[in-house]
Amino acid sequence: MEHRGLDTYGYFEREGSLGQVQGEFAGVVAAARGRIRDAYGRRLHSAYLYGSVPRGTARPGRSDLDLLLALHHEPADEDRDAAEVLARGLDEDFPEIDGVGILLHGKDTLLSEAERFDLGWFLACLCTPLLGADLAEHLPRYRPDSLLARETNGDLAEALPGWRRRVREASTEDEYRRLCRLFSRRLVRTGFTLVMPRWGGWTSDLGESAEIFGGYYPERADQMRAAAVAALDPVADPAVLRAYVEDLGPWLADEYTARHGTKTPRGAG
Repeated sequence: MEHRGLDTYGYFEREGSLGQVQGEFAGVVAAARGRIRDAYGRRLHSAYLYGSVPRGTARPGRSDLDLLLALHHEPADEDRDAAEVLARGLDEDFPEIDGVGILLHGKDTLLSEAERFDLGWFLACLCTPLLGADLAEHLPRYRPDSLLARETNGDLAEALPGWRRRVREASTEDEYRRLCRLFSRRLVRTGFTLVMPRWGGWTSDLGESAEIFGGYYPERADQMRAAAVAALDPVADPAVLRAYVEDLGPWLADEYTARHGTKTPRGAG
């Protein structure tokens, strides 16, 4: 029986591990571990990898390195500045990666009730421990249900006005490619979590996500497949971005709201 990323009880199995990191990326992972420790010292509670590197699917020279850092306190300007320096240094020193993304959060936020089915789920299910004590030990098990769908991606409608502004303001090929990659990833992942409870499982593979989505929405399948391709090989075509913010994005946001509702506003209890 296909397990679809779940254990025998229907809970998420944590994806990725340090043992799955390909040899080409061992050096940058080791450097990240040392540099994070040097940059944050006692301010750091724990650090995690996520994305294609710990899943063992990264492409040398094409994939980025994604890190989540949990601090003992809420991030301050000093912490954000350190993250920028850290990301820039790793990106410049290791040609096998194409960019570094660092998420910074206080451990209390990651363990909070408000983030239980968003950042908490993300850490417990999609992040691989790199340094420190694993916060996942303080979080529950998760199932691919409508609550999780709502709290992870139920805010696409809220994001779209900002996307439209960014498309209007972009003018260079690099800016168009960067937005294409960002928007494509978000749309494919949102499309997948829209159908996740019906499909009954989890995948982080964007191509597989698009195919699963297409089984439920055949009239939108080609658009989602194209977005999955663009997420890995982004194009500098403003027409693609306009189609995202004028057609696929609004439709997906409306369908998501109708099926799962909207994400709980942060700041609400």
